[in-house]
Amino acid sequence: MAQKGPMPNFETMEDYIASQSEDAQKVLKELRSLIKEVIPEAEEILNYKIPCFNIIPGGKIEQQIMMAAYAKFIGFYPFPSTIKKFSHELKEYKKGKGSVQFPLNKPLPKELIKRMLKFRKSEIIKQI
Repeated sequence: MAQKGPMPNFETMEDYIASQSEDAQKVLKELRSLIKEVIPEAEEILNYKIPCFNIIPGGKIEQQIMMAAYAKFIGFYPFPSTIKKFSHELKEYKKGKGSVQFPLNKPLPKELIKRMLKFRKSEIIKQI
């Protein structure tokens, strides 16, 4: 279950993941693995006290993909343009402008996430 009160400061991504529920840990580890599979050069950092991946090591915040654990879902933040591009395929999930919620009680859509990651990486590379 998610903790109440202010979010603690974590030293590492492992610390963040270890502090979550077993269900959230499983999904966070799975999502992290997918990100590292598609973007092996991604730099792991904590930003806004949550796990982030700099697609371009040392890159700007707009070049990050983030994930965060909540009581019933994992928030995945690949950037608004990615959500817009894959909006139709994400129709069964709750979405925000730049985020999607993956429920803890459902399998991750791995192939869709991989395509989203490839899209976002190519989008960033075109901009630099």
